[in-house]
Amino acid sequence: MRARLWHVVAALVAGLMTMPQAGCGGEGRAGTGSFTVGLLLPSRTAPRWEHSDKPLIEKRLKELCPRCTTEYANAENDADRQRQQVTSMITKGVGVLILDAADARALRSSVLEAHRAGVPVVAYDRLVEGPVSGYVSFDGAQLGRLQGEALLKAMGERARSSQVVMLNGDPTSSNAAWFRKGALSVLTGRVRISRSYDIQGWSTDNAYADMAAAIAALGADRIGGVLAANDVLAAGAISALKRAGVGRLPPVTGQDADLDAVRRIIRGEQYMTVYKPFRAEAAAAAAMAVALGRGEDPRKVATTMTDSPTTSRIPSVLLTPSTVTARNIGQTLVKDDVYTVEQICTRKLRPACEKAGLAQ
Repeated sequence: MRARLWHVVAALVAGLMTMPQAGCGGEGRAGTGSFTVGLLLPSRTAPRWEHSDKPLIEKRLKELCPRCTTEYANAENDADRQRQQVTSMITKGVGVLILDAADARALRSSVLEAHRAGVPVVAYDRLVEGPVSGYVSFDGAQLGRLQGEALLKAMGERARSSQVVMLNGDPTSSNAAWFRKGALSVLTGRVRISRSYDIQGWSTDNAYADMAAAIAALGADRIGGVLAANDVLAAGAISALKRAGVGRLPPVTGQDADLDAVRRIIRGEQYMTVYKPFRAEAAAAAAMAVALGRGEDPRKVATTMTDSPTTSRIPSVLLTPSTVTARNIGQTLVKDDVYTVEQICTRKLRPACEKAGLAQ
């Protein structure tokens, strides 16, 4: 499935490369020549934003439109700051925005502001409210299902008799409810979900505090699994369990394939993560932004349509995520050049890496 999606994205991008280069000569806003793409990311909490998404998007934009430029800003988990950043970019004359909203609802006014200024917005990774022109992300329901299925598999026969703690994402993120719904579609009726928390800011510290509260209420030895929405939350959950003196950690899920999470998986502390091929996501977002910047129809890039609470039939690319455990790190993350074996396998991890089939 992943290979097929790569071919789809590659074909779409190749198609854009062969279109008339009307947008790459001259100055000013979109459609009048070379233009500036505003790239707005939500935080530095998850390593992926700065380490993967930003450089991949910038690289692909430059390949698609060599004379285009990029204006970058990070909201640091502050919706007010991101609104100011959007206004600033519109004032500077950007031709198109790629926006990963710090708060999907709060940024609606900024999307409206851009729309009124004639600046199309591509919602990236999270679907923001308002009249966006395109949307690129992953299938969040499938992502949640992968987490739920992996947790059930890891818990085995203990699933029905054990208690599960859910550490959901920030409620201001449109993805958080999507992930949770997907996970519950698998877990409901098959495990006992004893505690469920919405983690503000996708914060490790907040995840730690809520996991510690769950341990105090339920008892450390009675928790059979933790559905953590991403790797940052998984880190907080694992720290709380270890602080409580849990010797054999219950299976803990994750998402984003952060390097620290991959190392935790090798150590046996975290059971799984969900890998979302960032290169494919970045390529699709860049292709859609360039198409919009040239005044072209984003449906040339889109593979489906999505409805938001405010806008229907948004041209979209929704990619398929995949499960990563200790058994397939080499066949997924290493094979796709996300990390090298040398990056994953520190000196202390070499014995565990060899056991997982990651030989240096």
